[in-house]
Amino acid sequence: MLLHVKDIHKTYHTADGPFDVLRGIDLTLDAGETLALTGESGSGKSTLLHLIGGLDTPDAGQIVLQDRDIATLDDTARAALRRGTVGVVFQQFNLIPSLRISDNIAFQARLAGRHDPAWIATLTDRMGLSAHLSKYPEQLSGGQQQRVAIARTLAPKPRLVLADEPTGNLDEATASTVMDLMLELVSEAGAGLLMVTHSQALAGRMSRRLHLKAGRVA
Repeated sequence: MLLHVKDIHKTYHTADGPFDVLRGIDLTLDAGETLALTGESGSGKSTLLHLIGGLDTPDAGQIVLQDRDIATLDDTARAALRRGTVGVVFQQFNLIPSLRISDNIAFQARLAGRHDPAWIATLTDRMGLSAHLSKYPEQLSGGQQQRVAIARTLAPKPRLVLADEPTGNLDEATASTVMDLMLELVSEAGAGLLMVTHSQALAGRMSRRLHLKAGRVA
């Protein structure tokens, strides 16, 4: 088992009082498996993804990734985890404007000390980016920028890939193409994929789906 989430709770304190975003979530994910998280806005999908990615900490429960409880790690250890073991693809591309595409793709891998030129060459070729490596992000289309973001995430060969509405800013045809490539490359890397999506079509392409409603598994 790659990931085991046990009884996760998360509450945010607002001007109107406490808001229980997650109220006891359990899930598992094996290496090579893909899982869709679905649910209405406010159901806790993105919050859960951020907790699993170490971007925030739960109030209670465990998030065990490769026998390590992420919830017990300090900020430095969680940042190190995100550099190599966990890769995150956001809806916003979050590319570095001042870096060329080649350096954007290699950025995470270099930080993690896992820069593999042969693997990066494979990623850029399969993503159709080889002709754009000397360009800057602003010179690329939205679909091309999302491909760069996915290639950057996969460059360090993470064990777990988290994707938060990764094709939400793309048209349907481009989204389908990008999703095809991401699923192929995640499979080749032997990683697990956990994806938040509102798209029933995309969710249907995952091995399993988990539907959240009001902070619980529906």
